[in-house]
Amino acid sequence: MDLVLEGFDTFLFDPIYAAVLPAKTPGLSPNGTFSSLREVPTAAPYAAQNNWKYEPASQYLSFTPGKYAYMSEWARDDWRRQLVTLFLITWLFGLVIYYVFATLSYVFVFDKATFNHPKYLKNQIRLEMRQTNVALPIMAVFTTPLFLLEVRGYSKIYDNFDEAPGMWYNYMQFPFFFMFTDFCIYWIHRGLHHPLIYKHLHKPHHKWIMPTPYASHAFHPMDGYAQGFPYHLYPFLFPLQKFAYVFLFIFINIWTVLIHDGEYVADNPIINGAACHTMHHLYFNFNYGQFTTLWDRLGGSYRKPADELFQKELKMCHSTWKKQNQDIDKMIAEVEGSDDRKYTPEEPKKVR
Repeated sequence: MDLVLEGFDTFLFDPIYAAVLPAKTPGLSPNGTFSSLREVPTAAPYAAQNNWKYEPASQYLSFTPGKYAYMSEWARDDWRRQLVTLFLITWLFGLVIYYVFATLSYVFVFDKATFNHPKYLKNQIRLEMRQTNVALPIMAVFTTPLFLLEVRGYSKIYDNFDEAPGMWYNYMQFPFFFMFTDFCIYWIHRGLHHPLIYKHLHKPHHKWIMPTPYASHAFHPMDGYAQGFPYHLYPFLFPLQKFAYVFLFIFINIWTVLIHDGEYVADNPIINGAACHTMHHLYFNFNYGQFTTLWDRLGGSYRKPADELFQKELKMCHSTWKKQNQDIDKMIAEVEGSDDRKYTPEEPKKVR
């Protein structure tokens, strides 16, 4: 994350901090004016009085700082500044990833016939967006301290590929990461379905029985944080190359969108794709995994996606929906007791 922080500081935050929290201006006379035009400050005198020294976050990619990097009372390595900046990056960059990829999925992938499903909610996309907008800044509050610890050197993240336990590890870190997080998220997600926890934390995400891509991040904040925690825990326990870390952070956010896009491409017994995750939203107590079906199979919670989900003519036919509707009503009565959702009218709606 230090590489991301360096990039954002160079191109965005340095001038902001210089304006909001300016450093004491070198070269000023006691009355607050410059004694001569030659003494108008440049980056050099600021740098001379600033204890921070620029060191590239990576030997493979760096962003040379400009004069504003030295012109704030809070130097770049000030933990307070890092905390504030990381919070803004986590929150706002998370929003950008969410809206960009959810919108791309909505426009080019998502099956708009879903709008006619009897369990599609009134104003659902607007509600999904609103839930996400509320959740992301709160999730960022709890995630930022983990990023701060990582930036300040308390994790096992490394830069030089030669620092890996072996050259083989630079490749194997990816399957290791997916295996570790898939295992952890399975048990966290399953725990969130415990009756004492579900109604308080996880129920908001199950409001979307027929989710759209915009439901991908529409969680209760602590639900989203809990399921995201293994991603941040991994580099404190195991080595992880910093470019791999950034790539995986972005990939995970995209994957979360993909498993909510309603387009059932991965008819695969191993991959926990959109079809498997749709079964989770439809039937609640199945398919808790994130990337694979392994832990669901071992834990006895795997439910194979119905064959009709992979057949366009059957996937959206009324007989399929009728059966789903009956099964869902039983599951809602069993898990939630009563249904407080507001569904769209039954008459067909125009497909957008």
